[in-house]
Amino acid sequence: MSPFSLPIDRYASVACLWEVTARKPGNVHRYRDFDDLTYLDFVTSAAAIAPGFEKAPYTKVGELIMWAVISTREVVRTNTNLGIILLLAPLAVVPARTKLRQGLPLLLDSLDVEDSQAVYEAIRLANPGGLGRVEDQDVNQAPTLPLREIMALAADRDLVARQYANGFREVFDDGVPALTRGLDVARCLEGAIIFCHLSLMAKHPDSLIARKRGTAEAEEASRRARAVLDAGWPQSPAGAEALSQLDDWLRAVGRGRNPGTTADLVTASLFVGLREQILTLPPSHPWTLDAGPRIKNPTLPPPGRP
Repeated sequence: MSPFSLPIDRYASVACLWEVTARKPGNVHRYRDFDDLTYLDFVTSAAAIAPGFEKAPYTKVGELIMWAVISTREVVRTNTNLGIILLLAPLAVVPARTKLRQGLPLLLDSLDVEDSQAVYEAIRLANPGGLGRVEDQDVNQAPTLPLREIMALAADRDLVARQYANGFREVFDDGVPALTRGLDVARCLEGAIIFCHLSLMAKHPDSLIARKRGTAEAEEASRRARAVLDAGWPQSPAGAEALSQLDDWLRAVGRGRNPGTTADLVTASLFVGLREQILTLPPSHPWTLDAGPRIKNPTLPPPGRP
């Protein structure tokens, strides 16, 4: 099969579905919902945005982001995927026969004020929690700079914005390698996704937690994620217990400690893995392993049981 024969919309929808289905600590997944945000909301959102990504290589980034947010709000009542859309759109617009890491800097440099205007409108429509206000280029004002320059202004406080500024460094240098390492140690897709999530959160304090609960709690979440890996997850019982404790701690204050930005980076890493043929369709690994502490979180039902 040609490495360019699978459509971009398939990569986007599969990345979204794999990410939300994996039982990542602190996030919505197929066994855990929030009161106002459910697994079905994310699945429905993934289906809603897929058609627009089919024509992504022929679409401006801002236009694709705006279309995807509108499509999402037509099927769900709350913000499920703004960060995902912001990350996937530039990756999807890179021409199909261009390696992402080569083509992405040129694309990001080509973003203009029209892209900024469309993205600002999309952000206001999505209405994400915890945004706050800034003096320069506030989202409630009309943007006057190209999108990459605006994102650079927020790069120190927002991991999604930082990807526009630095060429998706955290995705390419941390997220994708963590997925491949996770496949080696967990031997299944779900384990690899959880490993990627833990690795990213351990290295980069989640900026959604920081916005909602403050920098100290984001750094504490990062420390706890590192402790899970240091305890030997996914191979050891101690690692499984540490994962369970992390999940409990993240959920103790409702959605306040939801590591949602980390989940967005995981989705982008999955998209890159699929588009660059690092991950295959059909998958070359099972989704999960049934037995033992390899991926088991004691606070969650075992695979295959509701």
